[in-house]
Amino acid sequence: MNKVLLHTPEGVRDIYGKEYLKKLAVEEKLRGKLLSFGYEDIQTPTFEYFDVFSNEIGTTASKDLYKFFDKEGDTLVLRPDFTPSIARCAAKYFMEENVPLRFCYIGNTFTNTSHLQGKLKEVTQLGAELIGDPSVEADAELVNLVIEALLNVGLTDFQVSIGQVEYFKGLCEEAGLSKETELRLRECISAKNDYAAADILRAAGVSEEYSRLFLKTMETYGSIEDLREAKKLASNERSVQALAHLEKLYETLCLYGTEGYVSFDLGMLSKYQYYTGIIFKAYTYGIGEPIVKGGRYDSLLLHFGKDAPAIGFAAVVDDILEALSRQGKGIPVSEQKKELFYTDETYGQVLKEAQELRKTGASVVMTKIS
Repeated sequence: MNKVLLHTPEGVRDIYGKEYLKKLAVEEKLRGKLLSFGYEDIQTPTFEYFDVFSNEIGTTASKDLYKFFDKEGDTLVLRPDFTPSIARCAAKYFMEENVPLRFCYIGNTFTNTSHLQGKLKEVTQLGAELIGDPSVEADAELVNLVIEALLNVGLTDFQVSIGQVEYFKGLCEEAGLSKETELRLRECISAKNDYAAADILRAAGVSEEYSRLFLKTMETYGSIEDLREAKKLASNERSVQALAHLEKLYETLCLYGTEGYVSFDLGMLSKYQYYTGIIFKAYTYGIGEPIVKGGRYDSLLLHFGKDAPAIGFAAVVDDILEALSRQGKGIPVSEQKKELFYTDETYGQVLKEAQELRKTGASVVMTKIS
């Protein structure tokens, strides 16, 4: 026997038994909260045409995609991200709809990265998308939904950090930065690399005054008071409006009563370039990566022919499961089985008993004894 066949490839794993029962329980609690807000289940294909995740759309880099060809020679990819798939689906089937659409989903995503550092290449994501509503109330609904969903699975020690892409874009527009420089600067600010950011700004000929504003974004994180201080320094209307939007978002979350789980970070800039407004990430103890990512993407559906604003998020179920385990949070699961024993002579009688019990929803195992 080839023992290599017993192992999984790097970055994927088997999950079974009690651990899988716990995962299903977490999924059920997360999904239950989404359904309670009126979101409807949607399922999209595991693989799509390459163009759905192309560079023009601004999703996962091509080198990190699992690519293959169909019989016609078209390039296909395993989905690395649900949002473009759902945007395509919404544009195809709901082109004429003008009322807000609420979708939720669950499934696996695939990222072919060579820098694992303990990360999985295949993870289960569960998320929600609200399409057709540009309001701050829609933003608040999604952020609040993340908070309520995490509380529903038993997490209590977590924080949702919120940024605003429009604030950064306003600074770039005011400073006259090229698209290429903006993308390079975005990476540096996201990584909190102020030295590299300063070098880029210097090479681009940005004045000291504007450079200070850019570098200040990496230091602007914390409470609503920190946000209001940043607003005093903003000098262009686009950035001022972005900060005013965050203030209004905070006020709306206060109405939900979940503002205590929220902080702000103007240096948060996603690698996904399709985000156009607020972006947010949820962090908790024991996990080095965000367990939830989301944001507004008002231009994405236009790539598929439908001009509609949208906002959504994706929760990584595997990381939430690990966080609950590391924090000692119990996940109640029902794994009680009733075992009935039979012999050749009693098989019919025991089978009848087992069938009656199964009709009541019980889990019954029949075991033969000699």
